[in-house]
Amino acid sequence: MSTSETGAVTGTKDKDYNIIWFTEACLSNALRLETYIKDAEREGDNELADFFRKAQADSRKGAEMGKKMLASRLGGGA
Repeated sequence: MSTSETGAVTGTKDKDYNIIWFTEACLSNALRLETYIKDAEREGDNELADFFRKAQADSRKGAEMGKKMLASRLGGGA
């Protein structure tokens, strides 16, 4: 864990950058999981497809939480 603020390098405070990164990672994961769902469906593996759907729902939830946190902290709308 870093003990110094790196915002001077990125132009964004670490805590804000971390929320932005988290939100993007959740959104990216939701997109990637769509491919995994389709792959499982194509193979007729409904158990695996359902597993990935649940993971995708969790990723979407994380993204929504991140967007709300960003909006409240950075002053924009969700």
